[in-house]
Amino acid sequence: MRWERGRRSDNVVDARGGGRFGGGKRLSLGGVAVVVVVGLLMGQDPLQILGNLANQALQAPPSSAPSQRPAADDPQREFVRAVLGDTEDTWHALFQSAGKAYQEPKLVLFEGGVRSACGFADAAVGPFYCPGDRQVYLDLGFFRELETRFAAAGDFAQAYVIAHEVGHHVQTLLGVSARISAARQRGERLEGDNGLLVRQELQADCLAGVWAHHAQRRLQWLEPGDLEEALNAANAIGDDHLQRQARGQVRPDAFTHGTSAQRVRWFRSGFDSGLPGRCDTFKARQL
Repeated sequence: MRWERGRRSDNVVDARGGGRFGGGKRLSLGGVAVVVVVGLLMGQDPLQILGNLANQALQAPPSSAPSQRPAADDPQREFVRAVLGDTEDTWHALFQSAGKAYQEPKLVLFEGGVRSACGFADAAVGPFYCPGDRQVYLDLGFFRELETRFAAAGDFAQAYVIAHEVGHHVQTLLGVSARISAARQRGERLEGDNGLLVRQELQADCLAGVWAHHAQRRLQWLEPGDLEEALNAANAIGDDHLQRQARGQVRPDAFTHGTSAQRVRWFRSGFDSGLPGRCDTFKARQL
């Protein structure tokens, strides 16, 4: 991926280098998967369990060896700035064509843990978007784990992850996130292979594909194998794949993000069409 061609965003906030919040041990992606599966089997909210682990980390003694602040020309940060900058260009144009105004999100780089309007999050939860402050949060260590544990290496795989979280921001601007929150407050069950959470996540995958379509048309920055990197990453973090890896079995009633095949299919749908209107997973009869 020739990401150097991308315009650098000014909305990346680098909060690394201040030491780990709490100094506790971090869970790997596999550890998170185990927590989620065990929590569901025990009838407990996995997010609450992860929150308790995060609070324990906060109460632990601070790390005695804080990380060194990255250099001003840190290539990882420049990569994130380039990808985020191009998502801004894409969504500004698409919103404008629909008679709307796009509001750019901030992207916060952190390590170990971070506080957001959605509460404290350990790096173990992976990249996430918080509708409360309209910011994307990313610990770059996730990319190393994506490569080493799930064999999903490559810069375009990483770009897909960023674009997926920006897709959640687009959903917030379009009112999708508010509808999901209202359903949660009404006590509706959101999990499951046909649930609202899965539909929300698959739509974010499709919106990431829409971005990739327009980015390629504008910059011609994809190299041979790049698209396969993104599809491989989508496949690696499907619910069925993670559950099978953690417990050796698949529980569709506990799905929150969709199967590997679904994630690949919806990203590909957005990439092939470049049309946000093709991403209405909430009306789709078959995911």
